[in-house]
Amino acid sequence: MAVEKPSHLQESLETHRMSHIDELTSKFKIKRDEIKEALEQEYADNIYNPFNSGSFAKYTAINTKFDLDLVAPFKRNSFDTIESMFEEVYDFLEKKYGQNGIAHVRKQKVSIGVRFYADEDGDEINIDVVPGRELTADDFPSTKKLNVYFNENQWGFSKGTYTQTNIQAQIDHIKGKENARKIIRLLKIWKNSNNEPYKSFLLELATIKAFDNIDVSGNLWEKLKTVMEYIKDNIVNDSFKLIDPGNSNNDVLSAMESWEKSNLANKLENIIARIEENSENIKSYFPINEDYKDDDDSNNSKYGLKQGIIPSVPPTNQRFG
Repeated sequence: MAVEKPSHLQESLETHRMSHIDELTSKFKIKRDEIKEALEQEYADNIYNPFNSGSFAKYTAINTKFDLDLVAPFKRNSFDTIESMFEEVYDFLEKKYGQNGIAHVRKQKVSIGVRFYADEDGDEINIDVVPGRELTADDFPSTKKLNVYFNENQWGFSKGTYTQTNIQAQIDHIKGKENARKIIRLLKIWKNSNNEPYKSFLLELATIKAFDNIDVSGNLWEKLKTVMEYIKDNIVNDSFKLIDPGNSNNDVLSAMESWEKSNLANKLENIIARIEENSENIKSYFPINEDYKDDDDSNNSKYGLKQGIIPSVPPTNQRFG
C-alpha cells in the first residue's frame, strides 16, 4: 500500500515534538537558568539580562537533537575587546563548572559550551552560552545589536575576528510563521536523521524566503515539495542571497562553495524524484521518531513545549547562525 505522504509528514512532525520530553526539557531549563543567574551575579552592572535563543526561541526545535542557547549581552565598557570578553566568560564558566567536575566546558565557534556530566538518569545537559557586547554604550536595550567573537574560522569569518548580529531580529523574522516553521522542522528532521552538513539557519532562511516570494500552498507534502524546488532552483544562482536578519551585510550563502550549493540542489532534486516515484521512500528522508509513535498527547499540545514548559522569550540566541 502506498504511503500517504501528507499523513506521514504530519506524523513525523508529531513524533518529533519537544512536548514528548518535558522532563528532560525541564532539566535543561533548570541548568540554563542556573547559568543565567551565575552570570548576572558575576558581572552585575556590566551585563544586561541574559536571554534564551536558538531553536527553542523560534519554536523550531526537534526532540532528536537539541540543546539550549543563552545569550549573555554585555555592556560596551565591560571588556576592552570582544576577544577578552569571550576568553573571560570562558574562564568564569570553566572555573565554576569545569574545575569543580560538574561539566565539560569548551570553546566553540561563537559560543561556550557547558556540557553537564550525566545525571542519575544518564541525561547529559548541554547549554551554549553566546557572549556578545553592545556596539556603543547603552544602545543594546533599544537596538538589540551585539558584536560576537569568532573562536574558529566559520561562515566566512576568520578566528579572532568578530561580527555584528541582532538576535532579536533573527527571532522576529520567523515570528508568527507557523506554516514555514513546519517545513523548517521537516528539513531539520531530514538534516539530522541523514547526517547532512547544512546549517539549520540556512535552511530556515531559505524556507522563509520561499514563503515570502512564491505561492506555497496545498497539503503538507505539496508545501514541502514547493519549498525544496524553490531552494533547488535558486541556490545555484549567484544572484540568490540569504541575508541574515541580524546583519544586512551577512549573506549566509557567501560561505558556501559553488560545489556545495550544487550538491544541496542535487540532493533536493533526488529527494523529490525518489518520493514521487515511490512514496515509501519518504520514510527514509523524513522518518518517524519511533520512540513517540503512539503517544496520544502529541495532538493535544502546542508545538515546542506543553503548558508549564513554555520557554521564556525576553527582549530577546537564537543560537548564532
